[in-house]
Amino acid sequence: MADNRAILGITMGDPAGIGPEISVRALSHKDIYDACRPLIIGDAGVMAKAVGIIDPEIVVRPVANVGEAIFEHGFIDVLDLNNVDKSRLEYGKLSAMAGNAAFEAVKKAIELAVDREIDATVTCPINKEAINMAGHHFSGHTEIYAHLTDTRDYSMMLADGNLRVVHVSTHVALREACDAIKKERVMKVIRLAHDACRMIGIREPKVGVAGLNPHAGENGLFGREELDEIMPAIRQAAAQGIKVEGPIPPDSIFSRAIAGAFDIVVAMYHDQGHIPLKVSGFSWNKESGRWDTGNGVNITLGLPIIRTSVDHGTAFDKAGLGIASDSSLLSAIDYAIKLVRNR
Repeated sequence: MADNRAILGITMGDPAGIGPEISVRALSHKDIYDACRPLIIGDAGVMAKAVGIIDPEIVVRPVANVGEAIFEHGFIDVLDLNNVDKSRLEYGKLSAMAGNAAFEAVKKAIELAVDREIDATVTCPINKEAINMAGHHFSGHTEIYAHLTDTRDYSMMLADGNLRVVHVSTHVALREACDAIKKERVMKVIRLAHDACRMIGIREPKVGVAGLNPHAGENGLFGREELDEIMPAIRQAAAQGIKVEGPIPPDSIFSRAIAGAFDIVVAMYHDQGHIPLKVSGFSWNKESGRWDTGNGVNITLGLPIIRTSVDHGTAFDKAGLGIASDSSLLSAIDYAIKLVRNR
């Protein structure tokens, strides 16, 4: 009988961070194997060390290719890149070795997805500084994926429950982000937002578009971007049959989205979209001085392959302690499965 469970390539992330541990914790849940076929891409020795921290009963199975994986609960199949010197690895420490290992795992996952050996990719956190120390000059996962898949029109989508946000610009200076607000780009992102909702099963998505300026420009009083670039894009999208509203003042649109007025919000720049998602999906523990949990998911739109990710960093302060939550990774896996089913 054919196995219809999606094969997910899950990258280990920075080996000095919490990626290996949250991967083990996530794959300790039997229902994950009921829903998909997970394959960790990274270093088997690092994953074995994480198993010792989280659940020593789990068995790590190094494999050389996807065909060797058994995808059974109680075992973790690791496509072993064998690229970490475990004697030199220190939890919570930046290193070029760790950055290179994280980059190579992402590169391998992309290659497998492009070749259709896996159905989707799910990424654990990398450290941008470590990646660059290793000579891979990218500002994040999104840019790596875009470069290696030769994708020009792409955007980052964040999701936490019913709150979904897609960005017109992400990893650029704020001055550059303002200059990037052009009708063509805003229109493309509205389309990406609409299509993303369709891909996760929302038949008639309602798209809300944030303004750039305070009060969405107040009819030109606080800036003309809304009048000259954003509104024309909204009109064009509406003419194409997209249910879209805006530009809406940035200080009110996200509350409306959480209440159900919109299925997704188009944010104009990185922090405009990230702040409400981080407030919604993250919990700070004042007593421990650490983040307790993060439920958000990061999805790259516009790629020829599926990529979902945790929406948190490497959490070097938690690495090796066995206390990191897998909630964001579980959400990323769930989103990847939905995207595979609806593509």
